[in-house]
Amino acid sequence: MQQRSFSGVSQSPRSPSKQPPYLAVSVTDPAKMGNGVQAYISYKVITKTNLPEYQGLEKIVIRRYSDFVWLRDRLFEKYKGIFIPPLPEKSTVEKFRFTAEFIEMRRQALDIFVNRIASHHELQQSEDLRIFLQADEQTMERARSQETGIFKKKPADLMQIFKDVQSRVSDVVLGKEKPVEESNPDYEKLKRYVFELEDHLAEAQKHAYRLVKRHRELGQSLSDFGRAVKLLGACEGEALGKAFSELGTKSEMLSFKLPKEAQHLLMNFEEPLKDYVRAVHSVKGTIAERAAAFRQHCELAETIKMKEIDLNKLRLTRSERTADAEHEYEELKADGEEARRRFETIVRLMNEEMVRFQEEKTLDMGHAFHEFAKGQSRLANAIADAWRSLLPKLEACSSS
Repeated sequence: MQQRSFSGVSQSPRSPSKQPPYLAVSVTDPAKMGNGVQAYISYKVITKTNLPEYQGLEKIVIRRYSDFVWLRDRLFEKYKGIFIPPLPEKSTVEKFRFTAEFIEMRRQALDIFVNRIASHHELQQSEDLRIFLQADEQTMERARSQETGIFKKKPADLMQIFKDVQSRVSDVVLGKEKPVEESNPDYEKLKRYVFELEDHLAEAQKHAYRLVKRHRELGQSLSDFGRAVKLLGACEGEALGKAFSELGTKSEMLSFKLPKEAQHLLMNFEEPLKDYVRAVHSVKGTIAERAAAFRQHCELAETIKMKEIDLNKLRLTRSERTADAEHEYEELKADGEEARRRFETIVRLMNEEMVRFQEEKTLDMGHAFHEFAKGQSRLANAIADAWRSLLPKLEACSSS
């Protein structure tokens, strides 16, 4: 478990002046709970910290996948402009849900997810994170059952939202309304980069998966070949039979190494690539939030202009509705100012997040490709050594 230190966090009586503030989290001990369609995997989440807002130096809680989803959704709703770390997908294929490989891949991805939050200078201060890391299972269940955001709306409200969206899409399609979009060259360049990055990462991940599959298939083929050659050696004379037997033994030895390297490739190369495909989805989610904030800001600005024109007309006619109109106008101006601040905050945070994202991506991808090269080098050396050791005996057989 890696300890993560944070600057700018006040010391508590529990944290000596020599020890900087830290928050270290690990997701461990996956266990299957229940049976049939109600079955799920629970995880032990261990938190070690000296931050004053946490209860004690160490806390252990039990969490399930839906708890992690709750945390992700809460952060996405509250921290606009910040790239919320992605979660691994929920498996919809029943036969894969409880395999040891799938469980370990998910455990690793959940561990990365929660530690990214814990190490983020803004997200690690979240009250929702503290609830997730400290609350007992009953408290966590109550927090998860409290609906937030769009899910808090009544069915009639949701239907109206759907109708509004449907009407707006129709207006755009029919040319009645053009979508409001930012005209910013740097922002357009950023969006192109993000979409291209997603495509290239997805392509690399697809071929990494094929490499894993190929390693496993080659391991199985060498195992089958080794058994066949050993049986062939048993039918031959002493020199040739012994050479064939050793060839079969080396093949079987390599057949054990290949699945291990395939697993190493899966966990340390293919999975990190898949994780960054998911991370780019989070970036795109923030881009969508920025676009929505910009549209709201522009639409309110346009509404304020129209309201100002109407108000001036009422003032000229000295209408009795002038006072109410002035009140509505001031409220709209306040809303417009709030929308402007919200949009500018998202832009500022998003720019900061892109710098952080690029730095972390450089480190993570560098590590993943280093692990890939190291594993392939290790496997190539093992294969070369195995076959090289057989050459003298096989040459002796062929020369005789």
